[in-house]
Amino acid sequence: MKTIIVIGGTKGVGNKIVLSCLNKGYNVVFVGRNDLKANEILEKYNNKKCKYFSIDISNVEACKEVIDYCWETYGRIDGYIHYAGITPIASLTDCTELVYDQVFGINLKSAFFCSQYIIQYMVKCGGGSIVYFGSAHMDCGQQDRAPYAITKSALNTLSTHIAHHYAKYKIRSNYLVMGWTDTEGELELRNSQGMGQDELKDMASKIIPMGRMLNVNDPVPSVMHLLSDESEMITGSIIRITGGEFI
Repeated sequence: MKTIIVIGGTKGVGNKIVLSCLNKGYNVVFVGRNDLKANEILEKYNNKKCKYFSIDISNVEACKEVIDYCWETYGRIDGYIHYAGITPIASLTDCTELVYDQVFGINLKSAFFCSQYIIQYMVKCGGGSIVYFGSAHMDCGQQDRAPYAITKSALNTLSTHIAHHYAKYKIRSNYLVMGWTDTEGELELRNSQGMGQDELKDMASKIIPMGRMLNVNDPVPSVMHLLSDESEMITGSIIRITGGEFI
């Protein structure tokens, strides 16, 4: 029975991954900040199969406690999904130190130290699969998403580093690049800019070759495949789920 840790499991794609893992019968420890969504999951599934933590993931000790709990409770960690991240509007020239620290703490520091602790447990149980969620912004990024883009590029380097140096322990790491996605956060941002959902969809149909934005279910099959034993030779890969955007 696989045991999976999901960082960022209460909203959007992360929420769908948690549900898919539970539907497969996996044990799931997930972290998030939306208690309402988390409680819906806990009520639907046997609490012995899943555990929820609401923590500040930029706090290294808090992350370690979650990971230690997973190991002590289930005796193994087979998969680690890092979906959590924030996307504040900030260019290189106007980004404040506070925004920088928040973005790098949540998007990168958390992934680095979670990986550090999880890998040590994966070595003990003979391997595992790691999936980091990236963004098409990693290649350059919009001008007003500078800190976000830089953290996503760094995540790719982290993934490649792990894939190269920990393959001997049967630990795999892959980087999943997300394109423009129809999430609650994206809609809130566009609404604040005076754009409604219909206008957003119309814009996406003109920009994205496949004619629409991604939805939160689109990446889930790829993630589930990467967690499975069928993907045992897939590591160090960048998997782009973008609808053809940025080609």
